[in-house]
Amino acid sequence: MRALVTGGAGFIGSHLVDRLLAEGWSVTAVDNFDPFYDPKMKRRNLEAHIDSEWFELIEADIRDLESSDLTGNYDVIVHLAAKAGVRPSIQDPVGYQDVNVRGTQKMLEIARVLGVRHFVFASSSSVYGVNPNVPWREDDCVLLPISPYAATKVAGELLGHVYSHLYGIRFIALRFFTVYGPRQRPDLAIHRFARLILNGEKVPIYGDGSSRRDYTYIDDVIEGVRRAMDYSTTQYEIINLGNNRTIGLLEMVRALEGVLGRKADLEFLPEQPGDVPQTWADVSKAERLLGYTPRTKFEDGLRRFAEWLQSYADQA
Repeated sequence: MRALVTGGAGFIGSHLVDRLLAEGWSVTAVDNFDPFYDPKMKRRNLEAHIDSEWFELIEADIRDLESSDLTGNYDVIVHLAAKAGVRPSIQDPVGYQDVNVRGTQKMLEIARVLGVRHFVFASSSSVYGVNPNVPWREDDCVLLPISPYAATKVAGELLGHVYSHLYGIRFIALRFFTVYGPRQRPDLAIHRFARLILNGEKVPIYGDGSSRRDYTYIDDVIEGVRRAMDYSTTQYEIINLGNNRTIGLLEMVRALEGVLGRKADLEFLPEQPGDVPQTWADVSKAERLLGYTPRTKFEDGLRRFAEWLQSYADQA
């Protein structure tokens, strides 16, 4: 089996590459090593596979990628590459639109030209926006995105429907809910807060600390992605991949203090534009269609993250 993974050097992408190669897949990863965060971190994510005969790394921007740049026949494309982050998208809405929408269109075109019949797309819980109907279900048609990033993910889902309808490409959009664990992007709350706590710096709490997130451990997400890659029953689906449990912001900080053995110096600041008060996934559809069941307790996942962070710091 052959897979093309965009964003293959990133947090989720590199874990998927690990899993696929361990299972005997042949994997082509595409990544442009965007400097949104240190490219050295992303290169380290893949260094164990660089010399593998079953692994190919293409350093390219998905907007510039052509079908002629790719070799062989792929059984599936897993499209994880994107400009990430809610707050940065407010500062650069045009850039986010270009990469996340035009880039997704480009990958769908590549799938069409190469005859790839299965396409898994990384969507986001941010598409639900401020929807008060929790836990969020995929069949709730009221999407209220409040950031350019969220809007680009809605657009990607709709583009997938077009290509599924016109060209028979099976398109599975996975709405990820606050993925955390080893290799997490340094701009995300758990990673950022952990570094601030360890350095004795102030931890910014936007709002009163009552916001809640459905944190999902990386291994559970990768299991969901793998099951989506094998799914073959229907042609188009949108599926939540979450943990079906919400954790308050201050609760998360206290749990971090516990696994790090340090106290956090909190600094309360005004709420940020684009932030939603809560995310909460109904994962019954994922369970029904994919057999997906999140298994990692939040505290266990945090402990594994903290162990990785310490080992990463020791190697730096």
